[in-house]
Amino acid sequence: MVNGAPSWSRHVRLGTAWEWRDARLWNKAALPIGNPQKRSRIKSAFVSLVYADQNRSSSVQRALAGLLAEHSGGLILNVGAGSTRLPGAVNLDLHDGPSIDIVGADEQLPFQDGSVDMIVLQEVLEHVARPMSMLREVARVLRPGGHVYCQTPFQIGFHPGPSDYWRFSRQGIERLFSGEDWIIEEIDISLGHGSGFYRIAVEFFAVSASCVSRRLYMPTKAAAALALYPIKVFDLVTARSGEADRIPGGYFCVAKRSGCLVGA
Repeated sequence: MVNGAPSWSRHVRLGTAWEWRDARLWNKAALPIGNPQKRSRIKSAFVSLVYADQNRSSSVQRALAGLLAEHSGGLILNVGAGSTRLPGAVNLDLHDGPSIDIVGADEQLPFQDGSVDMIVLQEVLEHVARPMSMLREVARVLRPGGHVYCQTPFQIGFHPGPSDYWRFSRQGIERLFSGEDWIIEEIDISLGHGSGFYRIAVEFFAVSASCVSRRLYMPTKAAAALALYPIKVFDLVTARSGEADRIPGGYFCVAKRSGCLVGA
């Protein structure tokens, strides 16, 4: 531990893979990765407010706000946080940044068994090569009765960050959390069929334009994202359909850690 280490450092399990650099914790395997290409503020705002606004959906905000309130004052870990700062959360990401507390690596969490109260995996598992291994690590560090909030895409295009491996249906999420470590409390649609169609339609026009010139991909994608945005209004009626699970944009799952620690 270093001088000025944060309060959550008392729960850290260093081993040989981690080191303190000032008041930040670094995984040595993450050091060579470097920072991803930075977006301009305008582009970042456009993506988060228009094209990829899944984190702003009412169902997502409701579920997250309830869990954050329940675990307020406990140790909350936001894995793959990027520039997001949730109230009271410790941020872990593959890449360093001004809002990052721990520069990590896939499938490794630098905490003692049963020491974390809540873990957020918001649009993360699709980027993890071995999602089941990641969830075993999540189960290891969560205390019995702690929660994981897991949000995953279903009908959206390829988006490497730095890699993109998986999509998850409702049945796929049920399978992820089917083991004895978990009690599923809620699975719900984060984005409805309007957003699912919207994301694929935007990519359709952008990819079609790129057949003429690759340079047309991004401007066409931006234009299509704006022109087709009204399609998202259909999300408001998705829940009325008995076929709501056909093409939603994505899902979230709230699961509670069962009463025994891994390996206990």
